[in-house]
Amino acid sequence: MSAFSHQDRIVAPSVLAADFGRIAEECSRAIKSGGDWLHLDVMDGHFVDNISFGPAMVAAIHATNDIFLDVHLMIDRPDHYFPRFVEAGADMISVHVEADHEVASTLQAIRDAGCQCGLAFNPATPLEAVEPFLGQVDLLLCMTVVPGFGGQAFMTEVMPKVEEAARLRTAGGYQFHIEVDGGIDPQTAPHAAAAGANVFVAGSSTFKAPDMSAAVTAIRQA
Repeated sequence: MSAFSHQDRIVAPSVLAADFGRIAEECSRAIKSGGDWLHLDVMDGHFVDNISFGPAMVAAIHATNDIFLDVHLMIDRPDHYFPRFVEAGADMISVHVEADHEVASTLQAIRDAGCQCGLAFNPATPLEAVEPFLGQVDLLLCMTVVPGFGGQAFMTEVMPKVEEAARLRTAGGYQFHIEVDGGIDPQTAPHAAAAGANVFVAGSSTFKAPDMSAAVTAIRQA
């Protein structure tokens, strides 16, 4: 399990931006460059209009690299599919509040399976949708782009929700991480950090950077 607390600045390179033909080497490169977690976006072509990869990819990464695997299920029926990702080696599994499932039951089932659990919500979804579940989660994932495809521009209009989530965390005495995902780079990370985020998912800005190590450091120190 991750030894990090919500006071730590965590950079999670997103595997979606890696070269899939050299996935083991790419993940090793992310770790050597200072990545704290690896973020794995699972898309089913239904919940979002894109298909990425499934449990076999998670298992392959788990088998070849020793790092905290932050698995983001952008899928319908995450309650049905999450056990396959637990078995594949996920350390954290985040599900969407907008997906078709009983959110509280799914979060509890993920925890009961020995995994940390996260709850994700899209830019158009109000914070009130996730608020009832904040006492149950290890991580709140605030999407800073419309999910489905990498390389999109960061949406600053999500920042007030990040600020309010941080306020609710303090008020409730909670310990969950606040993660931002979408358009994160050394220029946008400071805005998210100032709002209260501590986990930064970065795809193109890390894997496609001329110097991945410098990119990871720049995001962490932003």
